[in-house]
Amino acid sequence: MRKMRWVVIFLCFLAIAVNYVDRANLAVAAPQIEKALGIGPAEMGLILSGFFWTYAFMQMPFGWFIDRVGARIALPLAVGWWSLFTAATAVTTSVGAMFGCRLMLGIGEAGAYPSCAKLVAQWFKPAQRAIATSIFDSGSRVGSALSIPVVALIISSAGWKASFIVTGLLGAVWIVGWLAIYRSPAHGDMTGPDDIVPPRQAPAGEPHASWVSLFRHRTLWGMMLGFFCLNFVIYFFITWFPSYLVQTRGFSLKSLGTLGMIPALISIPGGWLGGFVSDALYRRGWSLTASRKTCMVGGMLMSSVITLSAFTSDVYLMLACFGIAYGSLAFAAASIWSLPADVAPTPHHVASISGIQNFASNLAGIVITTFTGVMVALTKGSFTIPLIVAGGFCFLGAFSYLVIVGKIEPLPTRPDGRNEPETMHSPV
Repeated sequence: MRKMRWVVIFLCFLAIAVNYVDRANLAVAAPQIEKALGIGPAEMGLILSGFFWTYAFMQMPFGWFIDRVGARIALPLAVGWWSLFTAATAVTTSVGAMFGCRLMLGIGEAGAYPSCAKLVAQWFKPAQRAIATSIFDSGSRVGSALSIPVVALIISSAGWKASFIVTGLLGAVWIVGWLAIYRSPAHGDMTGPDDIVPPRQAPAGEPHASWVSLFRHRTLWGMMLGFFCLNFVIYFFITWFPSYLVQTRGFSLKSLGTLGMIPALISIPGGWLGGFVSDALYRRGWSLTASRKTCMVGGMLMSSVITLSAFTSDVYLMLACFGIAYGSLAFAAASIWSLPADVAPTPHHVASISGIQNFASNLAGIVITTFTGVMVALTKGSFTIPLIVAGGFCFLGAFSYLVIVGKIEPLPTRPDGRNEPETMHSPV
């Protein structure tokens, strides 16, 4: 069963990779779609933002749903839904139809991260959560990196519509693998008492923490603001970065598929390093608060170098700035996605908290896609203002994790705010 937990994380990694290929393929195909539909950057910004409306607002209900039915059912259901509407994008012939497909895509993809966070909480103890999280979360960078050369190759050989059909089929393959491999820990033969931490249940007489009551905690609001800031920057890479390289830096499809991969490739080991460092600090005697916050705050501060990319004419220096920024964001994200399991008052709140913080973070997707499209249109193709603003959000995110987020421990459920000892609160 020790090996099974890593198989589960690998399947989560693949699901997130497919998730990001399916959501990022539109960004790679954007220049070709603009020409095919006869639209400009403002309209493309609207289409790109469509995904984030439903993706953001479905996070909280999907998180609640996952805590009720379990990730074993919810995750393949989500993958099947978003894969269907990825493929359906190929038959759209208007801005409205494509916007509708993106709305439907967002509904399905909303279940991915809360499901994976729930699985980490079920299979891993606090001292292993950040590295496990960094592995499945790196699927987002692998998916983003692969989407550029793979989608560019498909477009150059078969057209932009074929790219949506091919990437949509990836989800069907994943579902077959999940149904064939996954076993719930409740049905397995655990090899020893150290494998899974017993779930913490509220003691007799202690009130149950309702979904709504979670919002009375300052830590949750800090998680929401901090993740909004991180995703504001990350979604520039997922949405407008390919257009920036083509339109501002003069990249061809070939160079987009090679040099354009560099920031995403740097972010992959950056996320793994963030998970390793966070868990290693905790195992060496640092408090959970110190180990998580050191990585989150440090990563957010370092990512502010994204602003410098707007002020250099050297292509390689520009890519280096983007690479450092993306790698630093991934470094921080490993600890950020460990927080729902770390602060959940019971195991039945992990996916709900994941959905709440991811709801806030994906409001940033709506803002960055629309804001960048409008700024590019108003400034006749300049990305300078969006990149400056992105750097500012990096500093705001660091402040939120350092100051607003409190002690990293299970949120209290008692009226007097008291908790049981941390070791009794480790959710699975």
